[in-house]
Amino acid sequence: MPIKIQDGLPAQEILENENIFVMTEHRASHQDIRPLRLLILNLMPTKVVTETQLLRKLSNTPLQIEVEFLQVASHTTKNTSAEHLETFYTTFDAVKSRFFDGMIITGAPVELLDFEDVDYWPELCDIMDWSARNVHCTLHICWGAQAGLYHHYNIGKRELPKKLSGVFENRVLKPTSPFFRGFDDTFTAPHSRYTEAVAGDILDRAELEVLSDSPLAGVFAVKSTDSRRFFIMGHPEYDADTLSLEYFRDVKAGLNPEIPQNYFENDDPSRPPRVTWRSHAQLMYTNWLNYYVYQSTPFDIEKIAEESGEPPEPSLDFGAGI
Repeated sequence: MPIKIQDGLPAQEILENENIFVMTEHRASHQDIRPLRLLILNLMPTKVVTETQLLRKLSNTPLQIEVEFLQVASHTTKNTSAEHLETFYTTFDAVKSRFFDGMIITGAPVELLDFEDVDYWPELCDIMDWSARNVHCTLHICWGAQAGLYHHYNIGKRELPKKLSGVFENRVLKPTSPFFRGFDDTFTAPHSRYTEAVAGDILDRAELEVLSDSPLAGVFAVKSTDSRRFFIMGHPEYDADTLSLEYFRDVKAGLNPEIPQNYFENDDPSRPPRVTWRSHAQLMYTNWLNYYVYQSTPFDIEKIAEESGEPPEPSLDFGAGI
């Protein structure tokens, strides 16, 4: 949260030059506060695990957040009970007339398919188009990030020679960005994917900027210049044992996977993983919520539609999902 100071205090300019977030009395007196509305489109097969991982990161903040989970209606999941989905998830038809301060689109284990071959791709495209009008800021994760870059900016993905799995060091390329406020110059994050978005393709688009990359894992964090879309290529939300569970699952399936890099002690799968990414992952989600959602979303949430310059699409489902 920001430091509140008196108007005109000499320290204000010094702190701002040091990238410290300060709020003057004038700004504070004009702030209205309400709970943030956050929608999570969970495309992961192990939905309960992903729910827990994301909520853990989102809950460590003084902000009051109302979270809803969204599923795609055009896909039948095999790993989560229908009762759980019916109880805790909503559908696009039920929310498309509403507005949200923030949205998260997760990854999905469909990287080796062409985007158009994913069975729920048309529905996902409708949701991403809707987010431009009805969501103030959207965070895309892993395959969700590749899907968002492809749909919004026509940036394709490239298959890697082998699966990228492990914990990799990333560089902060834009240290003045509030997204990385409080970060060290380098930080680690888990990656688990077969494809990548190429930095050159991203840099060719004036509407995008690369905030962080890795010498070994490639692009890590990208955002739109209007700060309404973020694309994270790794999985900073992963638990300590997530990569381990994936590795031993693939071993059991006879896939002969390589040992995740920089993960197990001494690269020995019989030894426990070393968690080196948790604190920066927490800070990343906190910074996103604070600086790019809470501090900039309109108090009148329906004004989000004005940010895109397009009116919200009409719907017959007014009030659905409330």
